[in-house]
Amino acid sequence: MRKRSDQFYLVREDMLPEAMLRTVEAKRMLENDPRLRINEVVRDAGLSRSAFYKYKDGVFPFSTMMKEKIITLTVHLEDQSGALSKLLSLVAETGANVLTINQTIPLQGRATITLTIETAAMTGDVTVLLRKLQRLEPVFKVELIGSGA
Repeated sequence: MRKRSDQFYLVREDMLPEAMLRTVEAKRMLENDPRLRINEVVRDAGLSRSAFYKYKDGVFPFSTMMKEKIITLTVHLEDQSGALSKLLSLVAETGANVLTINQTIPLQGRATITLTIETAAMTGDVTVLLRKLQRLEPVFKVELIGSGA
């Protein structure tokens, strides 16, 4: 079965594995006291470092996700005239606002674009944007690599 990074689920807390719940607790501890180190919070949460790193970017309290307004995407784009313009036009059509953009030098006919966008004013949800970007002709691959407020 192919893993999908653009599909999200709302799951009741009692249905989550203990490691995911402890990861959320460890992240809360780090957020409340940035001076803490990963080793300390995983020990206090009763979690292994490997489990923390496995789940930290994939599990969030629902209230946190409702506040998320900034996402970072990596887009692998064919090196052709107008490709970046098509990509940015599609992002603009959704109402998202590009905050930062970084493009690598194209190698073997492809460039990697890293976009950080504000999603507060988007007309659809992030999943719809990801699907539209993936279908865009010069795009090879799209990945959601981070989100934050």
